Amino acid sequence: MKIFVTGAAGFIGSNYVRWVLANTDHSVTVYDSLTYAGNMSTLKDVDDNPRYSFVKGNICQPGDVMAAMKGHDSVVHFAAESHVDRSIVGSEDFILTNCFGTNVIMDAARQLEVSRVVHIGTDEVYGSVEVGSSKESDPLEPRSPYSASKAGSDLIALSYHATHGVPVVVTRCTNNFGPFQYPEKAIPLFTTNLLDGKKIPLYGDGLNERDWLYVDDHCTGVHLVLEKGNVGEIYNIGAGNETANRVLVDKLLALLGKDDSSVNYVADRLGHDRRYSVDIAKITALGWKRARSLDEALEQTVAWYRDNRWWWEPLKAKK
Repeated sequence: MKIFVTGAAGFIGSNYVRWVLANTDHSVTVYDSLTYAGNMSTLKDVDDNPRYSFVKGNICQPGDVMAAMKGHDSVVHFAAESHVDRSIVGSEDFILTNCFGTNVIMDAARQLEVSRVVHIGTDEVYGSVEVGSSKESDPLEPRSPYSASKAGSDLIALSYHATHGVPVVVTRCTNNFGPFQYPEKAIPLFTTNLLDGKKIPLYGDGLNERDWLYVDDHCTGVHLVLEKGNVGEIYNIGAGNETANRVLVDKLLALLGKDDSSVNYVADRLGHDRRYSVDIAKITALGWKRARSLDEALEQTVAWYRDNRWWWEPLKAKK
């Protein structure tokens, strides 16, 4: 199988490409515009793999997408603007990339009659969940420009199945973490700050809860959906690791030999959702389960950032 993977010079996409090359015989084409969150160093270790190729391109350019996608059997669509804080400051790029760009990808897949399209979504589209866990059939209540644009992109993708019969499957994952994550997100930001002897910012009272999913576990779920998911359906992918941000910070402090003096409480984010949690019965029924506990995955992640300053130090220097 020849897989067309958008946004794979970024965090989750690059880890998915690495997983596919290591665990299957499939070939992969990466299609990425190399924004601030995507760079070629992220894929440096697969450069010489004969089953890997790279095309620089923007998903908002229909002609370029058509030319690059032609000849592929399936599409895995990771490309997105993905940082909530950035969407609050300026939403335009989020609406353009996440909604219009997704429409371009789906329309190209329709015209080229691609056999399967997996659209990568987020649990943030469900909004804050005070108790229980969100099911795929629950109403969408996005509360930031980012999550609203992702909700729109999910619906655009699914509309291509309903209207045109495009074999689309949507996944909605919880908060990913692991190697090669741009150091604006919580875990790589906190980890690299602590490695540099700097303080880490913690929003509000620190009691907002997120389900932390190790990126390799997410990648196995995505590929399972690519191979076995029912078209036209949505699959939540989560780890069952609902953890308050304050607890997460304490775990990182312990791993890096720091104490509470390294924590700087800051004003809460606008519209900050209190809790996310997803029901994973559907993806579990396909045969998926996470391979790593939160503590094990955090330890591996901290070790990776400690050992790979060559990758993240230049990125933080540009900020």
